[in-house]
Amino acid sequence: MKVLITGASSGIGADMARILSKKGFDLILVARDKKGLETIKKELGGNVKIIPIDISSTFNCMKLYNKLKKEKIDILINNAGFGVFGNFYETNLDRELDMIDLNIKAVHTLTKVFLKDFKERNSGYILNVASSAAFLSGPLMGAYYATKGYVLKLTEAIHEELRRQNSAVYVGVLCPGPVNTNFNKVAGVKFSVKAMDSEIVSEYAINQMFKRKLVIIPGIFIKISVFITRLLPRKLLLRINYKLQKKKADN
Repeated sequence: MKVLITGASSGIGADMARILSKKGFDLILVARDKKGLETIKKELGGNVKIIPIDISSTFNCMKLYNKLKKEKIDILINNAGFGVFGNFYETNLDRELDMIDLNIKAVHTLTKVFLKDFKERNSGYILNVASSAAFLSGPLMGAYYATKGYVLKLTEAIHEELRRQNSAVYVGVLCPGPVNTNFNKVAGVKFSVKAMDSEIVSEYAINQMFKRKLVIIPGIFIKISVFITRLLPRKLLLRINYKLQKKKADN
């Protein structure tokens, strides 16, 4: 079976590649970081193909799809993404639009084009990587939280469409809490709560994907936190989340 992973040069994407490689899958790894991809390829060996490309461009998403559409991809993992921290009126607009292009448009585009092929074959897996942020609004990271909310809601909707069509195609979403990856460095913050190990999150996500779980939330603490958010008043959640976000900058 053949797996396409975006954002595969580090973090969750790289760890998923390691896990799936050990399981005998052929891998196609995508990221902007060519050196990072080359390092992963060298580590994993001969069942790995790398494609250095910036998929924040819709044109490049279609270029990637056209390059691979004859490869019979069995699993698509939309992992690429990043965050921007700061008051909304102060954050850099161009940086935020780049984030929206990658976190939303790339996920939307690749999910759509590969799903059409999977539907025709009536087989395949698509795992979209969101975040526990998808369940909340995030003062000081408002645009990032909103992008992950989009990924969650889109994935849930597609899942229900496929279920009603009795399709064998799986679509699910990974919603981890803080994970030890390169995310903090890119966003310019430090986590205010203890982060999970990326390898543990990746292993759990892959196992749950093959069990066809719709919303995958690693870690009991995050599961409980997500449940509690359904019970608390929205304004109180905003105040709590602001304080948690503020600690990221203060650490």
